[in-house]
Amino acid sequence: MQKTISKQTRIIVAAILLTATFFSLASQTMMVTALPVIQHLMHVTLDTAQWLTTGYTLVIGIVTPLSSNLYEKFTNRTVFLGIIGTFITGTLMGCWAHQFWLLLLARLVQASASGILMTYTMTALISIYPPEKRGTIMGISSLIVSTAPAIGPTVAGFILQVLSWRWLFIIVLPVMIIVWVIGFVKLPNFSPTRNIKIDVLSVGLALVGASMALTSITTFTTNAHQAWLLLIGGVILLSIFAVRQFKLTNPVLQLRIFKYRSFSTMTVICILAFMILLGTEQLIPVFTEGVTGTSSFVAGLVILPGALVNATVAVFAGRWYDNSGPQYPVFLGAALILVATLPLVWMSKHTPLWLITVDYAARLAGNSLIFSPAMSEAFRDLTPEENSHGTALNNTLRQVAGAIAITLCVVLAGIPRSLTVGTHLAVAIISSLAVGIIVLFSWYLMREKRTQAN
Repeated sequence: MQKTISKQTRIIVAAILLTATFFSLASQTMMVTALPVIQHLMHVTLDTAQWLTTGYTLVIGIVTPLSSNLYEKFTNRTVFLGIIGTFITGTLMGCWAHQFWLLLLARLVQASASGILMTYTMTALISIYPPEKRGTIMGISSLIVSTAPAIGPTVAGFILQVLSWRWLFIIVLPVMIIVWVIGFVKLPNFSPTRNIKIDVLSVGLALVGASMALTSITTFTTNAHQAWLLLIGGVILLSIFAVRQFKLTNPVLQLRIFKYRSFSTMTVICILAFMILLGTEQLIPVFTEGVTGTSSFVAGLVILPGALVNATVAVFAGRWYDNSGPQYPVFLGAALILVATLPLVWMSKHTPLWLITVDYAARLAGNSLIFSPAMSEAFRDLTPEENSHGTALNNTLRQVAGAIAITLCVVLAGIPRSLTVGTHLAVAIISSLAVGIIVLFSWYLMREKRTQAN
């Protein structure tokens, strides 16, 4: 397909898709610095308020499996306009929400569009660019995927300093309307369609199972018995979902692609890196606002340098992968995350904000070194027909894991009476995932060497 599309068309398509993805993912984390504000104004607990971020991330993970089927069943133009239209609807709802549950509903409508858009964008970019450019384009895509959530809290902090929280929706609205209009005028049809049937039962199993499993995490602190029932029930439903996919001619998720060692291993590494990213990103504003007493604006500024570093390193890491493979950037990234963990597990209300800022930026640099190469390596052995399912699976698992990481960090931070001690505990646990990345990637490289030797 990439040979039949002109360079100019590729640029137009990439610009439209990446702009839409950037703003949808930035919206995902804009609420991070706003949580204390909304908690106070709407008289809800922090555990309840955090569902504005956790729920968003969870719904992205739940709806993402639909994206591969939608991409195959409808033209890319129809899917894109429908996605952006849905996101605009959710944003309008957020502009007018006066109660917490209406605000949460607005966020979930946004998320339902954002989850499909992210996979749609990756699938389209992989389809229209040749394999030799895949590392670079995935580096740019990873820049958006990792930078937009990182910069969201900073933008939100600035907005909340001078305007109300409603402007977190109002400021996004005109941008997405412009994207829809440009897409309507300029976006070509470049994907073939197939007459497939979406399995409603699979969608229901995934929706209910994932919701039960995630809800159980926040329930453990209040009702352990109920939490175990939710967790076990969720795992059972997700297991039924997985078994069903192997029996369907057109599964919601093509789980058979896990047979590729490159895809299965590097997807897990992407998941671990994303959990570290979102978990830390959730904790830093909560700590700086709750312990050091900074404003939402200052908490956002603490995160800003990390977002800029993340953007720069993501493109560099993608090119590094094109030239020499994933080995060096992944190991270096995991090591950098572990080293940057030490200041965070010792920080207190007297810790200088510049130290937290520098340390957070170092962690995001390590995350980018892992993310772009791992994402590119994951698609190394997939066929063009399997790309949409690969992106759907990768994004689904990553977003659900990200929602778990956010919820887990908030729960862990709230277990001790001291928020400082709780933050130390959460940072230590979420950072230990970097050790898992090193171990898993080392195993992957050894298996690859054995395969090549044979």
